[in-house]
Amino acid sequence: MAGCERRPHRARRCWVALGLALLAATGARAENLTVFAAASLTDAFRTIGKDFEAAHPGTKVEFNFAGSSTLVRQIIEGAPADVFASADEENMKKAVDAGDVAGKPQTFARNRLAIVVPHGNPKHVTGLADLGSAGMTVALAAPEVPVGRYATQAFAKAGVPRPQASSEVDVKAVLTRVAMGEADAGVVYTTDMTAGGDRVEAVAIPDAHNVIASYPIATLKSAPNAAGARAFVDYVLSAAGQRVLQRSGFIAP
Repeated sequence: MAGCERRPHRARRCWVALGLALLAATGARAENLTVFAAASLTDAFRTIGKDFEAAHPGTKVEFNFAGSSTLVRQIIEGAPADVFASADEENMKKAVDAGDVAGKPQTFARNRLAIVVPHGNPKHVTGLADLGSAGMTVALAAPEVPVGRYATQAFAKAGVPRPQASSEVDVKAVLTRVAMGEADAGVVYTTDMTAGGDRVEAVAIPDAHNVIASYPIATLKSAPNAAGARAFVDYVLSAAGQRVLQRSGFIAP
């Protein structure tokens, strides 16, 4: 995989070769299902994956969780995958425009933003404007990552500049920085707050300044398990899949 990263001009062939090697090494297990999903979906999709396996005996769901911008780059470079679930429409459109998506993507969930601070809120953060205060160490996802772009939009809606901040690879990295005490505040999805446990707490962003994130899902044209991919997408959109997502704090599509 590292070799694929080092030689972008050969990346697609490298990813395909890697996929074929993995299939050969595992005896070409056709019932394996590989899902590339936004990092913010980690907990909900792991539960959905277990439920899907129970409903489809013999199928093993394997996940690749990362920032949507990272995932779509891997897909375009030829990484073997069956399903792509993005935290935004922009990165899904990149996959569509590259000709890697089968059919039309479908929105399966929505999400909201929240400010995350360490337990006890030691810097007394009350809103987005406070993140630009002197002495604040702020963690934000990189602008190309969906939650980073949504955060930029939220600051604009609040009428305050995006503060000087770190440039994290995904929302989980933002949460970790704050939970570990390496940052005084960050912007994450409301659904991420549970993962931080009692080390963090949320400061609500008012509706007037908040941004609603839309999550699309699609099967991929090069899916090694196309039938399984379609079944997984259907399951995510089903009442059972939606219950898991909404228990995790996602908003219905």
